[in-house]
Formats: sequence, structure tokens, C-alpha cells
Amino acid sequence: MEKAAIRPSSIDASIEMAPSQVIDSPDLPGLFPSGVRVYITDIGLADTPTLVKAARRVADLGYTAVPHMAARRLTTRQALETRVKALAEESGVRDLLIIGGDVATPAGSFSSSFEVLETGFVDKYGITEVGVAGHPEGSRDFGDEAAIAALRMKSAWAERTRAKMRVVTQFGFDADKFIAWADGLAVSGVDLPIHLGVAGPAKITTLLKYAALCGVGNSLNFLKKRSASLAALATSHSPESFVSPIEHHLRAKPESAIAQLHVFPFGGIKNTARWLYERGSWQDLEADDRSSIA
Repeated sequence: MEKAAIRPSSIDASIEMAPSQVIDSPDLPGLFPSGVRVYITDIGLADTPTLVKAARRVADLGYTAVPHMAARRLTTRQALETRVKALAEESGVRDLLIIGGDVATPAGSFSSSFEVLETGFVDKYGITEVGVAGHPEGSRDFGDEAAIAALRMKSAWAERTRAKMRVVTQFGFDADKFIAWADGLAVSGVDLPIHLGVAGPAKITTLLKYAALCGVGNSLNFLKKRSASLAALATSHSPESFVSPIEHHLRAKPESAIAQLHVFPFGGIKNTARWLYERGSWQDLEADDRSSIA
């Protein structure tokens, strides 16, 4: 478990980027702390060579590449094996996020992330760490009981294969709901570290757009209620309204399974990085270096 008896004052964080962003961004060198997890999204637009190239750049810059594997977007077992093998052997990937994928009809052989795990390709090619999806606000594809049962199955798979597994969630805005869900997993027999998704600093209008695109309906409604006026819509959202209650909870309950944040940089990677350094979640740049993140 990624737990500690004494919690640091600020919770650590990973970040998510699109493959094209990773490959093309001139801002990426030195922007994040060494070793930080950089999740590389897969929404069906990037082929295997592109994902390999993105993962290689992440690794070359001293970060940890975590490519997404969206089960319902995959075609054949052979295509899956080719992708996992290429990421492992050509980019040194040892960490994957394996999710169902938000499409109604599977593109090929896989309808769930567990089916991807059961192929054996993850352990065959030396993947030692695996993230799987958690749903604090429920899923439109299955009920809460099915979600818990799926997490139990994945946890059992991790024990059999000795993979280090964690639960990673979509972003949200209702901290109390996310905390209650995270603490409830242990009661339900799921003993895995949890990385809670959070939207980085961004304009309210930008967040409303992404919440609608990502299908986080409950979060969208929560954000709309808090941003009902036109004046509020013109302002920027501070993630502290979500993160601060989580950190307060962890100080009061250090045994909680909540281990980290996973940040979606909708307001830009430099703006998000600046926020994470300033609040102390990221700490390996000197103050003079942080001042250059403009």
C-alpha cells in the first residue's frame, strides 16, 4: 500500500497529457519534478508508434511514462501485444493505466480492462505497476456493486501476478463525495491505494466544457451549482476547494487509502505546474527555477 503513518503537509500529484502535447511541447523539459508520473492519454487518435514516441520522450526527460490502455478502443489480441511490447522494449515503460474506455461499442476483442489484464501481456513484458479506474460518482455503464466486484477481481489479479496496483479516478469537484467513496472501498474489501482525479487551475467555462466532454455528469452539476452566476463563469476555478479538504482528511485519518492526486491540466501544463510547486505538492525545483514558470 502507498500509505504512511505520518502524512506530508501537501499531497503528491501526477499529471495527464495528450501524446501530441508530450511530443511537441517545448515547455516540458525540466517543468516537472524528476520521476513524476506523466499519464499519456489514449482516446483512439494515436497509433502505437506515436504512443511509443511520446513515452520515450517522457522517459528521456526523467519522468515516468504511464500510457493509457483503453480496452474498448483496442482491436485484436495481437494489436494489444504489439503495443505493450513496443512500449516496454522501445520506451522502457513499466507502468500502465488500463481502463475500459468510454465507447458504447468495443472496437474489437475487449470489452473490459480485466480482459486486458487476463491476456498475460502485462506481466509478460515486465509491466510492474498498473493503474485501474475508480468511479467515485458512479458509472453510466455499470452499477456500484459491479464496480466494486470488478475492483476485487483486479486486486486479486495483482496479488497473483505481484503487480503493484492502484486505483485512479476521473476528475471531480465534490471533495466530500470522493473522500467518502475512497474510504468506503476498504470497507468493501478493496485494499488498494487511491489516486483522486482533480482538475487543475482553469477558467470555469473551460472546466464546464471538459466536464461535459468527459461524461462526468455529477461533477458537471456540482460545478454548475457553484458557478450559477455570469460573474462566476468569468472567473477561474481554484483546485484548492477540492484538494484542501482531502489534505485535511488525510491529516485526521493518515490510514486512509488516498495516496495521491492525479491532475488534469485543463488550464495548461505550465499554469498547473506552477500551482503544484507553489502549494508544495511538487518540491524538487529551487525557488529561482519556479519563478521561470510563467
